[in-house]
Amino acid sequence: MVEFKNINSKSILTPANGLLDGSGFTFTLNPYVGCSFGCKYCYVREMPAAKYREQEWGKYVDIKTNAAELLEKEIKKAKKKGIPVSIFMSTATDPYQGIEAKTKLTRSLLQTMLMLKDDIDNLLVHTRSPLVTRDLDLFKQFDDKIIISMTIETDLEKIRKIFTPSAPPIPARLNALKEITEAGVPTRASISPMLPLSKHIAKTLKNVTNNVALDDFFLGDGSRGRRTERMGIRKIYEQLNLLQWFEPDAYKKVLSILEEEFNNIDVFNED
Repeated sequence: MVEFKNINSKSILTPANGLLDGSGFTFTLNPYVGCSFGCKYCYVREMPAAKYREQEWGKYVDIKTNAAELLEKEIKKAKKKGIPVSIFMSTATDPYQGIEAKTKLTRSLLQTMLMLKDDIDNLLVHTRSPLVTRDLDLFKQFDDKIIISMTIETDLEKIRKIFTPSAPPIPARLNALKEITEAGVPTRASISPMLPLSKHIAKTLKNVTNNVALDDFFLGDGSRGRRTERMGIRKIYEQLNLLQWFEPDAYKKVLSILEEEFNNIDVFNED
């Protein structure tokens, strides 16, 4: 069971740093604390706020009920200071996890940002949930200031079920991404973190989006793989007899496949 709790947050925009250094984003925006998808590999598990909480990651979600009110104030404050407003939503939760269907909290944040559209430089919405299609009407109003990023860490359902059993099925994510792309909203498939994939991954993604990003446990867990090691992910690969996929250079094989279909691939933190 997941425990849900309403909270009042002191702030909603967090200055971008760490993993997003050099990315161009100035703020991160997380409508919730915690995530009911509870992916086994999620690097947030090893962050202090999650690591020292009594409940297990994936078993709690705090709902920032005052998020929209805070967002309006903080965007205006940033613009007054001359700080560009480039937002990554979200880095430490999923803005479209199941509870969003009830709270519509993320939707309220999008409505607030549309009201202040002239003050926003760009917005990336990052999710793994097909619920994201609900807000297609709002996405269209952002014009070229928005991109919807869908996590497709594998195209193999048997792999998805091992690493992230509570997350939405891959086919549903692909269908959602295709719907948004065909509606004219900029999209991206994010292979993040890269799990074992089929040789058809590039063609599968090309059918639903024009952009792709690639990230693995060594490039993007924030500590060059050390957080992932502490979470025991290597052991899962060993049990599956798939250790060849848990190597620092494994992503390069996938990159070469993607390059057959995509001209530009965003490889996260590649040296």
